[in-house]
Amino acid sequence: MQTTQQNVDARETRTLIGSDKVEGTAVYRPNGERIGGIERVMIDKLTGQTAYAVMSFGGFLGFGEDYYPLPWSLLKYDETLDGYVVDLTEEQLTGAPHHASSDDRSWSERDWGRKVDDYYNVPPYVI
Repeated sequence: MQTTQQNVDARETRTLIGSDKVEGTAVYRPNGERIGGIERVMIDKLTGQTAYAVMSFGGFLGFGEDYYPLPWSLLKYDETLDGYVVDLTEEQLTGAPHHASSDDRSWSERDWGRKVDDYYNVPPYVI
């Protein structure tokens, strides 16, 4: 039987990481302030491209959190923080498209991705 560390290492290489290791990873501002955590990663089924990281933000002890899809292109991994850094102000984040934890109905709306890309002024992940 393999050790736990060997199992962890099998899910990560120098440049690749398993989605299960991304989930739960902290998200920081450039100044090192923790602003949330990755709840899930959204991957395009047809192209395999990572479209968004859904960040949980706000709330207290997991209650009242909202979920913010962040275009994957905005996240930069920082080895010293062992987390992702995104350069967004409080105002940018709170004004961004998001869902309350209890309301995820609109994730499947056809124009949801466009709303997110337009808000962050990034090109669509599928080119």
